Amino acid sequence: MLYAAVEVIGMLVSLIIMLVIVQFVLSLLFAFNVLSPHNQFAGAIYRSANMLLDPILRPIQRIMPDTRPLDLSPMVLIFGLSILQRILQQAAIGS
Repeated sequence: MLYAAVEVIGMLVSLIIMLVIVQFVLSLLFAFNVLSPHNQFAGAIYRSANMLLDPILRPIQRIMPDTRPLDLSPMVLIFGLSILQRILQQAAIGS
């Protein structure tokens, strides 16, 4: 039972990490004018990713120092989720 729960949590963590990467890539594409922010499809994906990730990233951004042009909170989130995923996998293997 514990192993199944760890697998589900691991899949959710992987999904969140992929969403952070999609958000990051789209923000770079918008910043370097590769994609127009007025592109409806890309804009909808970017806004959706922001809406989903904002409740997770906002507490991290409050704790971290202000690095105005560069937001490091997605990297901290990915790092923290990776650590959590490994801890849970080790706990499931150990029990």
